[in-house]
Amino acid sequence: QDEAPTDDASVAGADAPPDTSQAPVMVPSMPPPAGATGESLEDTIRTLEARLDQLIDAAKRDPSDPAKPHIDRLVDRLREAATPPRADIASERDDASVDVSKEMFSSDFYLRQWGRVALRDRAEEVDDMGYDPDQDARWRPLFDFLYTRWWRVEVEGIENVPADGRVALVANHSGAVPYDGVMLATALRREHPNARQLRWLAEDFIFHLPFAGAFLTRLGAVRACQENAERLLRRDACVAMFPEGVKGVSKLYRDRYRLQRFGRGGHIKLAIRTRTPIVPVAVVGAEEAHPLIAPSGLVARMLGVPYFPITPTFPLLGALGAVPLPSKWRIVFGEAMPMDGYGPDAADDDVLVGRLNEKLRGTIQDMLERALRKRASVFSG
Repeated sequence: QDEAPTDDASVAGADAPPDTSQAPVMVPSMPPPAGATGESLEDTIRTLEARLDQLIDAAKRDPSDPAKPHIDRLVDRLREAATPPRADIASERDDASVDVSKEMFSSDFYLRQWGRVALRDRAEEVDDMGYDPDQDARWRPLFDFLYTRWWRVEVEGIENVPADGRVALVANHSGAVPYDGVMLATALRREHPNARQLRWLAEDFIFHLPFAGAFLTRLGAVRACQENAERLLRRDACVAMFPEGVKGVSKLYRDRYRLQRFGRGGHIKLAIRTRTPIVPVAVVGAEEAHPLIAPSGLVARMLGVPYFPITPTFPLLGALGAVPLPSKWRIVFGEAMPMDGYGPDAADDDVLVGRLNEKLRGTIQDMLERALRKRASVFSG
């Protein structure tokens, strides 16, 4: 490297004879440290960038400029430092795609045109949790077709659901695309003697998907949290809960109908606090509607969701691959577990909550296995 001389004569400057062996190199004086003149660090950096641009432009205009070799070397070093290793290029592009996707689906335009704001404003009658009876009625023909013709749903034990009053339906969560909430609601509307309306708790990630969150909210889905569930039960509603959460719908096809962990028993605590009976529910058939063979991490990150399903037909067949397979469904409602025999302090008893949670999980697992033994074929039942 070329360094300026540092002996005493050159520092003094006045007594040393001038060196005329080479042309002088004009280097602009450096700006004072940040803060010395009231400038912020950001302003100082901008000043340096502007002076560096001037030097580069001058070197380009005059190839004989003595400073040109120094400027070229500095530019090469800056370019080298700014170029990421090849192994990081794909990751950097992925992160940029994720940022663009998240920004697009959270923009004001999207929210006004297609998001929750637009759907709420276009509805004439919506309750405080977003349910729109007109929207529900508009989509019923499609759900009835799926229920009666496509999946040919068979229901067993519907009489175990109380005719009125609060009740919690606790079911296994199955299928890479969770249609189970909609089908449970259709079953109660069509098969229950009192045609009970169902409000089901949907995972938080669904409300980050384009259109899906607002659409399901208007059909009766509610964002899953203790506060929303308790508010519904205090109103004597029929509420469906899926304690497996994302782990249930994101499990691979080889793990179908193997119940995942039921969390920490929040649904049990809620039922005890509100004195709500729990009806165990087993749903068979949803796992085969969209067999999950692998998750896509990149697409999931772009959409801001925990997983993105890859099935034998999707995305291989494009939009056609998103059509669910016509598997035969069976929904079994078990006997209710009463919770009114426990005192209000029982919800804080972790041992009791854990025991009831495992009992409920075991009951649903047994119901699944019995239903699986009854069917002779995935598609004919």
